[in-house]
Amino acid sequence: MLLPMWLVSLLPAPLDIKYFTTLGRVWVHIYLPLIFCPVRVKGRQYFKSEGPYIIVCNHNSFVDIPATFYAIPDASKSLAKKEMVKTPIFGIMYRVGSVLVDRNDPESRKQSFVDMKEVLQQGVHMLLYPEGTRNKTDDPLKFFYDGAFSLAVETKKPILPTVIFNTRKILPVGKGFYAKPHKIDVHFLPPVEVDGLSMEELKEQVFNTMWDYIKLWQ
Repeated sequence: MLLPMWLVSLLPAPLDIKYFTTLGRVWVHIYLPLIFCPVRVKGRQYFKSEGPYIIVCNHNSFVDIPATFYAIPDASKSLAKKEMVKTPIFGIMYRVGSVLVDRNDPESRKQSFVDMKEVLQQGVHMLLYPEGTRNKTDDPLKFFYDGAFSLAVETKKPILPTVIFNTRKILPVGKGFYAKPHKIDVHFLPPVEVDGLSMEELKEQVFNTMWDYIKLWQ
């Protein structure tokens, strides 16, 4: 996939990310079944509405990334650490498929917020993991950071809560080149409109919705 991904990276936005995510979905629709990790998706009907979403997802494993590629039917970008572009082979994927940020640089964090707003203006979804890093606790979710909810309040774009199950069983924390076959479930929940909610109220509502849903299905 590297050559076609490199070629589409040369296209102007938003064509680059639209073709890139199409290629990515082709790859994961082959790759995940090949490693005996089939993906089951619920709630795709929510993508039939107009306008892009801020997709907010729990984060338990690196497998979450191909799982969301598989499940999201439209073009989307995620937020990634700037140093990920140095990763062999996968660096090009991060350059095209992500808004890059240096978390130690305040100016970079400000610019990433501007870049995410531009992505939404182009009609492309933003996928964010509000826990920041992978959840290594025994709780369903870690504390949420403000970024996704500040972005929603400022842009007035609805949030689509999303819950992924079983990826930690496939690639547990601390494992390297490892994958234990298991099915993956990706559930898109009803969108949450921003109107009338403060950033804190929005964050609390989405957190509680996802927490309750995870506890119900576990």
